[in-house]
Amino acid sequence: MTSKKKALITGIGGQDGSFLAELLLEKGYEIHGVIRRSSVVNTERINEILNQCHIHYGDVTEGIDNILTEVRPDEVYNFAGMSHVGIAFSIPVYAMEVNALGVLKILEGIRRLNLKCKIYQASSSEMFGTTPEPQDETSPFNPVSPYGISKLCAYHFIRTYRLAYGMFACNGILFNHESERRGLQFVSHKITLGAVRIKLGLQDKLCLGNLSSKRDLGYAKDYVEAVYKIMQHNEPDDWVVATGRTYTIREFLQTVFDYLGLEVSKHVVLDKEMLRPLEVPSLRGNSQKIKTLLGWEPKTGLYELIKIMVGYDMKNERNNLR
Repeated sequence: MTSKKKALITGIGGQDGSFLAELLLEKGYEIHGVIRRSSVVNTERINEILNQCHIHYGDVTEGIDNILTEVRPDEVYNFAGMSHVGIAFSIPVYAMEVNALGVLKILEGIRRLNLKCKIYQASSSEMFGTTPEPQDETSPFNPVSPYGISKLCAYHFIRTYRLAYGMFACNGILFNHESERRGLQFVSHKITLGAVRIKLGLQDKLCLGNLSSKRDLGYAKDYVEAVYKIMQHNEPDDWVVATGRTYTIREFLQTVFDYLGLEVSKHVVLDKEMLRPLEVPSLRGNSQKIKTLLGWEPKTGLYELIKIMVGYDMKNERNNLR
């Protein structure tokens, strides 16, 4: 009888980690997840599968060796990180410690323990920064935020350990991917939840910052399927995952408000305090490589994504009113 593959997912409680855990359970994996210990443990996104997972409390910056020793995984998926671009400007040292040094500690742990496992690193389109679109695997990097810089550092650690030690180490350069599980500090979910609350009469105004940035927006559940394909490929590599289509934040906002029958001009307030010191004007990925070699394509368009997010927020807010 063939034993189950073991997957270790750091950041399993987040958007991508929770979707990936569900996907790998469907594929027969034994799931081990790492959650950072705090006074309040947030497992909301994985509550439905919690009894099917082995949860380890720890942090990629401390104690990851002990978890790797205990689990001895076949595949490691690193989704742990300080993932908000704007907040990283306020805590740049922490962003570097978690996003860059945390990845180095995982790689060093795998190397020192001589584990024959694969590792996936959640890289980011923010590494491209002001590089002209479309951006693909050959485009130069030019990050303009502490977050983008920290992710680029981790990207190079992955490539270096792959080349130096022959590790099956991959970077997935995922462009913006949203979902009903997106954190409320991110503008996509801030917009859908704010619009729903306005529709239900629970608030009247929605404060936002820059609306002109253009982003390549996909659905996170589609993107974790790309992550899985990357790790099953016969060779480790770096991959851009994107839809190839961009929308301004204003267009996303307008589509959400139109869907709910609301007027943007009546409810949206622009707040200069919410602007970042530096903005990335436009990110649009070219994912021809993963489409050609791995057969991955996004399934969910913007309108369907908005329906999913608004439907989720509407259900939650109505339940809260009961």
